[in-house]
Amino acid sequence: MKTRAILFSKLAAGLLIAGTIAACNQNKSGDKSAPTTPVPANTAVVFVNQDSLLAKYDYAKDMRKRLQDKGNAAQNDVGSRQQALQREIAQYQKDQNTMSANERSMTETRLQREGQEFQRYQQNAGADFQNAQADETKKLYDKVYAFTKQYAKDNGYKVVLTFQTGNTSLLYADPGLDITADFVKKINEAYAKEKK
Repeated sequence: MKTRAILFSKLAAGLLIAGTIAACNQNKSGDKSAPTTPVPANTAVVFVNQDSLLAKYDYAKDMRKRLQDKGNAAQNDVGSRQQALQREIAQYQKDQNTMSANERSMTETRLQREGQEFQRYQQNAGADFQNAQADETKKLYDKVYAFTKQYAKDNGYKVVLTFQTGNTSLLYADPGLDITADFVKKINEAYAKEKK
């Protein structure tokens, strides 16, 4: 039971990050300050609301789905392996009184070995999920960075900052500098072309 709790803790940590991104769907505050007209090209510094970007960027949505599916598959696989091991242990406990001392010893050794193998499998499954999550996060960052670089060049912006609720690195910016709506629209258009 302890090993199951460890795996679920690891998977929960991974899903927490993905869930945090998904929770951004609930955050509508970034949309209220987005201008309805594009920021003039002669503006040197602009910002994108990261909460809105992650909530509305189709690639980020697809990424969350992939991670959720992978996490669920890993959790189901580990759970079924654990149940199989628990059934073997229960069967042994039921039959142990009718077994010879040698049979009991061999069965206990085998069950102990299988328990250790299960723990290693469980740890590897958690590590695989964390690696997949790190890979997906890096791909997301790379895609957003590459798009932002081209977007800034196309629009004559010198600096594109991000704003995220609760992050104190950008305490205030004039709402007229918020390019989130146009940025999200164009990054989704680029992703749609890429998917074809």
